[in-house]
Amino acid sequence: MNGRLFSLKRLWYKPVMHLNKRLPRALVPAFLALLLASCSRASSRDPISRTEMNLLGTVCTITVYGGKPSDLEDAFTRIRDIDDRMTVTRADSEVVRVNEAAGVGSAKVSADTYSVIKQGIAFSLLGDGVFDITVGPLVKLWGIGTEDARVPGTAEISRALSRMDYRAVHLMDAGSEVFLAKPGMALDLGAIAKGYAADEAARLLESRGVSAALVNLGGNIVAAGRKPDGSPWRIGIQDPEKPRGDSIGYIETAPVSVVTSGIYERYFVSDGVRYHHIFNTRTGFPVQNGLLSVSIVTGSSMIADGYSTLAFSLGLERGRAIVERSPQDVGAAVGAIFITENRDVYVTPGLRAGFRLTDKTFSLKGW
Repeated sequence: MNGRLFSLKRLWYKPVMHLNKRLPRALVPAFLALLLASCSRASSRDPISRTEMNLLGTVCTITVYGGKPSDLEDAFTRIRDIDDRMTVTRADSEVVRVNEAAGVGSAKVSADTYSVIKQGIAFSLLGDGVFDITVGPLVKLWGIGTEDARVPGTAEISRALSRMDYRAVHLMDAGSEVFLAKPGMALDLGAIAKGYAADEAARLLESRGVSAALVNLGGNIVAAGRKPDGSPWRIGIQDPEKPRGDSIGYIETAPVSVVTSGIYERYFVSDGVRYHHIFNTRTGFPVQNGLLSVSIVTGSSMIADGYSTLAFSLGLERGRAIVERSPQDVGAAVGAIFITENRDVYVTPGLRAGFRLTDKTFSLKGW
């Protein structure tokens, strides 16, 4: 949504006092049918919802108020299009074409893919490589989330790290071309592509006149517009030690996006050790800094996506500092909820008033 919120000035219902008696009789049924259909769509407070499995590598659900099934179909079509272009699991995706040309030449990509790569470089610069859009070799090596997940050897990790360098990604705006300067480099957009897809789905629904929507792409949530009853959105904050859907509390908020990064999303266990999918780009191993998860709240899901990975990787204090600096860096306020291994919960000042802790086995702390 890039900070834009749904308009609240939509016409839900306009009473008709009478029909003009001189309206041609043959047109009256058609006029009434059109009027009733319009009122049914605009005044209905009943949501309609749709879920698709294995899209963006996760379960995706969209719920709309004041919409129709075709709106949901079009939103999912937009998400599938983004997924097809940016995934690394399809041999013909645009990102795979860029990766295959690494060290050889540039590859032309769509405006969608180009804008996400550009944002990925911006986040890489913001975190001085803690977030690195060229993490592809490391992701592939570990295979977390696949049947081939394993703990690699030291030499393998060193080789993968040598192929990572966000500063070696060259962009050519004129032709939307991308060139990876080093052989063996590989982009991975997994840290922000879901956020972009969520923003685009919400933007499409807004353009169709949908008054309110909840887009949930495997935990990347966009709450857009306002619910018909006028109540605020209530969004649960995932318990990082339990299955998806179990929460430690919730925030009540106006239209916004919420994205969480944590150890629970994708991981495997080897010799009693849990290895999750967020990597320390200096060591090549999963981040270990005392955090279980970071939830980011802001206006754009792509921005929230990037900040959740960045703040988690930086740790509690450095993550808090970069979140609170966000208006300077991205021109928008970003809030965060940090959950530590000690089951302590830290909430940045802008979110405290709307946050409610419901699981008392966690402790709400202050800075």
